Amino acid sequence: SFYEELLAHGILKPLTAPIEGMVVKEGSCNYMAPQGISSVVKYYLKQSAGADVFYEQHVTHICLQDGKWEVSRKMGLPEQFDIVILTIPVPQILQLQGDIVNIINESQRQQLESASYSSRYALVLFYEAGTRIDVPWAAQYITDNPCIRFISIDNKKRNIESSEIGPSVVVHTTVTFGSEHLDSDPAEVQQLILSHLERIVPCLPKPASIKCHKWRYSQVTKAVPNCPGQMILNTQPLLICGGDGFTHSNFDGCIDSAISLAEAVKSHL
Repeated sequence: SFYEELLAHGILKPLTAPIEGMVVKEGSCNYMAPQGISSVVKYYLKQSAGADVFYEQHVTHICLQDGKWEVSRKMGLPEQFDIVILTIPVPQILQLQGDIVNIINESQRQQLESASYSSRYALVLFYEAGTRIDVPWAAQYITDNPCIRFISIDNKKRNIESSEIGPSVVVHTTVTFGSEHLDSDPAEVQQLILSHLERIVPCLPKPASIKCHKWRYSQVTKAVPNCPGQMILNTQPLLICGGDGFTHSNFDGCIDSAISLAEAVKSHL
């Protein structure tokens, strides 16, 4: 039903562009988001009837204060909440300070510590409008390169041809490269990826700009065991965590966790 709704509103569309080297599981369907994956989040926020969204709020402490949760952040004053839901990567839950440190019991801590993630770099090359990228595929999985695992001509993958917006090329590194260069100088990493990219796709024109992003928690390689979808850390007041770290790293995994979280919060209200 989630897919049907998103398809009906044009948020998702079936993936029809040619993807070289993709392993297609029998019975599975692949989709793409023409306006980017953030459009899925924006769609659901719009359904929420007035959720206030605040970005760049780096939470540092969660403490109990007069029967509520007092949440502190790097910038700004602490705020109090009746319920706190954490969907950040599992290792970041364990980095939080305050009463949460003692609220997580030993058994839960062991479960949370056993979750693991892969790390990658993503590199995006942005081009001026009208630039032609002359390759026969929209995206390609690379199997024989130590640095690059995936390349996408993003506008082709999304079936968007525009004379006003330039194309962009998205590159994802291999898991091994990501872990080996996790603490390397970003400028050096960018240059390394570009040199490999040039060898794989020598016909690429010069980009107008480049962005390199370190994805420390890329995909869940091992989910939190015996906690399908969520884990309740405290009941009164409710402190609960979830996300793909409690299921698996794809859209289905996110939906499974979201349903599990919603049911737990509803039964608590």
